Amino acid sequence: MPSRNPEQGLRPQLSAGQMAMVAVGGSIGTGLLLGAASALSQAGPAVLLSFFLAACINFTVSMAMGELACVHPAAGSFGVYGDLYLNQWAGFVSRAGYWAAIAVSIGAELVASATYMAFWFPAVPALVWGVLFALLLYLVNLSSVGSYGRFEFWFAMIKLATLSVFIVAGAALLLAGRVPAQYTAHGGFFPRGLLAPLLGMTVALYSFGGVEMVAVTTGEARSIREVPRAVLLTFLTLTLVYLGAMAVLAGIIPWDQAGSSESPFVTVFRVLHIPAASHLMNFVVLTAALSGANAALYIASRMLFSLARTGWAPAGLGELNAAGSPRRALLVSSFGIVLAVVLQKWAPQAAFLWILQGALFGLLLSWLVSLLAHVVFRLRLSPDQVRSLPLRSPLGLWGSVFGFLMVTAAILRTWVDSPVALVSGLGGLAVLSVAYHVIRCRRTISE
Repeated sequence: MPSRNPEQGLRPQLSAGQMAMVAVGGSIGTGLLLGAASALSQAGPAVLLSFFLAACINFTVSMAMGELACVHPAAGSFGVYGDLYLNQWAGFVSRAGYWAAIAVSIGAELVASATYMAFWFPAVPALVWGVLFALLLYLVNLSSVGSYGRFEFWFAMIKLATLSVFIVAGAALLLAGRVPAQYTAHGGFFPRGLLAPLLGMTVALYSFGGVEMVAVTTGEARSIREVPRAVLLTFLTLTLVYLGAMAVLAGIIPWDQAGSSESPFVTVFRVLHIPAASHLMNFVVLTAALSGANAALYIASRMLFSLARTGWAPAGLGELNAAGSPRRALLVSSFGIVLAVVLQKWAPQAAFLWILQGALFGLLLSWLVSLLAHVVFRLRLSPDQVRSLPLRSPLGLWGSVFGFLMVTAAILRTWVDSPVALVSGLGGLAVLSVAYHVIRCRRTISE
């Protein structure tokens, strides 16, 4: 960071566990609970390879961001890396694109939360729950980052503990033979062909989105020593949860029936004779959605705060309240809630899903910038400097090269499968590029 830290005023209060749980809370949401069935139906049992390959790619991103975050802890994270090691355009589009994508996801999670509440209170309009949950999360994020970290830690722990129970219970059912294993029962492990794992890569990569959130939280970490632990804890937690959950799902649910019957999570709890399984799972998906929205609101506000402090957004968005929270950035980052409510009322469900699919590009863009910045970062270091890094990637420079190529291939694959993703990705990049040049020209004139 420059000698004058543009993010001065943020409070360094987050522990490694809290940083990791912000990322885990933002990652494990309705994507796993709703997207898993879709991925299984696309790739069959071979979806396990989809998630394994996504974990490998995520490892390259985790190590690249981890090294950079230890040297440059900042809420701007990958935007700062882009500024320092690539160029200002890369720093701007990665921050602004990610902010827009994560803000949209806030609305998606809150709309899902309102839908889940209808299970218990069908007479209450969804808009009422959406507004109440939005106010609750806004108040939580206005408090000190230490209080926020403790709240999100336990909030995210609810769904993490439940998913862990699901994995253990499902594995016990399969090993005991109480549920016949479905891995090869319907057309073999590759019922859709040897390239079938590529079909599930979009959902798998989206599910692993979250390691970049750890990089954002480093701007408020208690010390640099917390960063390596947070990065590794996040990667290991997400990998174990996703691979374990998908192994259980692929073993219990026939791939050609995925999504056509009751939730596979309900199936496991019902076979175990757990009472009120549907109520339990509704509570879990509700907390998953709210925890995801809470983490996304925190991350989006810090990203917009970083843009404001570095001159790429109105300066007022960089102001902090007495607790050290960017109040105005929080409010502006809530635009996704309004967008989601409008879509829920006036657009079909398919349109809403298209918006989320297009938002995936903003997430992957942050990965691309980080991986490329890490390559340049490593080229500038001497062997002695590499050995002194608090977190050192065992893959080195070439791991980031491999990750960059694989993420690029995943984006291209998404664009081939979805014209909407293609238009939103290229269109979004064009809009961000125009905004960059306009703001840059205004800054030059004012100087």
